[in-house]
Amino acid sequence: MKTIKVGGVPEHFNLPWHLCIEEKLFEAKGLNVIWKDFPGGTGAMNQALRSGEIDVAVILTEGIIKDIHAGNNSKIIQTYIGTPLIWGIHVAAASKYKSVEELKNTKAAISRNGSGSHLMAYVNAQNYEWDTKNLQFEIVKDLDGAVKALSEDKAQYFMWEHFTTKPLVDKRIFRRLADCPTPWSCFVIAARNESLKNEPERLRTMLEVLNDETNRFKDLPKIAEKLAEKYDQKLEDIKKWLEITSWSQEQLSENEIEKVQDKLLELNLISKKMPVSEFIHNL
Repeated sequence: MKTIKVGGVPEHFNLPWHLCIEEKLFEAKGLNVIWKDFPGGTGAMNQALRSGEIDVAVILTEGIIKDIHAGNNSKIIQTYIGTPLIWGIHVAAASKYKSVEELKNTKAAISRNGSGSHLMAYVNAQNYEWDTKNLQFEIVKDLDGAVKALSEDKAQYFMWEHFTTKPLVDKRIFRRLADCPTPWSCFVIAARNESLKNEPERLRTMLEVLNDETNRFKDLPKIAEKLAEKYDQKLEDIKKWLEITSWSQEQLSENEIEKVQDKLLELNLISKKMPVSEFIHNL
């Protein structure tokens, strides 16, 4: 049985993958899909794709597009979440800062260079008309590192997915000042070029099984309760999240790839645009 190693964040978006594994849906099609959690997010997954630690990543759209620009030999094989990601802008609960405007010229905690928290700090800065050349960063690796950095004032704010950080807001560890939605579909599925060359049929089968699951996911009995329990969330928060989140079974559109590249170019995070064909592979 062929093994496919898949990486993703340990967040509620990825429950369909875990259900496919637990219910042996991949196995029934002759696939041994092994999941690895990446609490460090997109930057860590880009490194894992580059090194061959994983074959496939469920990864932020802007993060993989920027890293393909930087030489990551991978391509997007499908959109996974077709709706924007809602990034919360957080400070320590006891922080003196009461508004996002006050955070100008302070330091942002980020998981890694090239991560979603890093790239979205630029998007947020542009939204508030800050000079992005003045942005300062503290690399914290993951959510636990961000809690430590903000509590010790090594960084003053941290951007992470709204609902994942909601328990920390509820416990008064973080205080959320505002939200910053991505201007595009937030998660895609990317595969290493080597895997695309050697295992296209198996990757296609993997997507077919996953897409069957995501198509029916919202209609599964007690799915909100299951999500709330597994990811330590309040039921009302999960219900809100389900209302605004849609899974996709389609390839990322050329328009969205252009939109991401235009934004990265505008923010001086890439030096030029590349053809759409450099980013996608249709199985």
